[in-house]
Amino acid sequence: MQFIKFFMGIVLVQIITVILVLLSDSTLDSMGILRLAIPILAISMMVSFWFSSLTEHFKKDAIDKLKSDFAKEREKLKVNAEKAKTKVIKEAQKDIAYEAKTTHAKANFKVGMSFAGALAVGGLFVFAQMMTVGLLMMTTAGGAIGGYYWRGKRLGHNQQNPKEIEFTDVKVIESKKS
Repeated sequence: MQFIKFFMGIVLVQIITVILVLLSDSTLDSMGILRLAIPILAISMMVSFWFSSLTEHFKKDAIDKLKSDFAKEREKLKVNAEKAKTKVIKEAQKDIAYEAKTTHAKANFKVGMSFAGALAVGGLFVFAQMMTVGLLMMTTAGGAIGGYYWRGKRLGHNQQNPKEIEFTDVKVIESKKS
């Protein structure tokens, strides 16, 4: 498209030059050449300014198009980076929840074993004819188990209605490869 505009300008200058040469006197002395050269020079200057204006507009349009393309690409990169950041945050939250769950399960097992041990010691005291100490040990262990059970229920209820955590800025910690 741009080539056609320039080509038409060149053809126009040549047509005007041919017309002026045909309209001039058949005797081309120095004054006749001057009469012919001045209009041709003026027309050539106007066409060169026109070409200069065209190239400036083409250059400006090309720069604007490139700026637009780069802005779109930059926005696309920002969106992809935000998506990746959100994905990393969700995976980190998932990993943290999994680790917390396994840690709580291990802790619950250890606490359960310690309470079972306390109950067993209390039962041993009862069989060994130390009723007061045995019953005291078993009621203490039972109360602790009840409190622990109640706490677990309350935490479980809070986890069923989780609050949405908002992150404003997260720095990713990279793990070292062993």
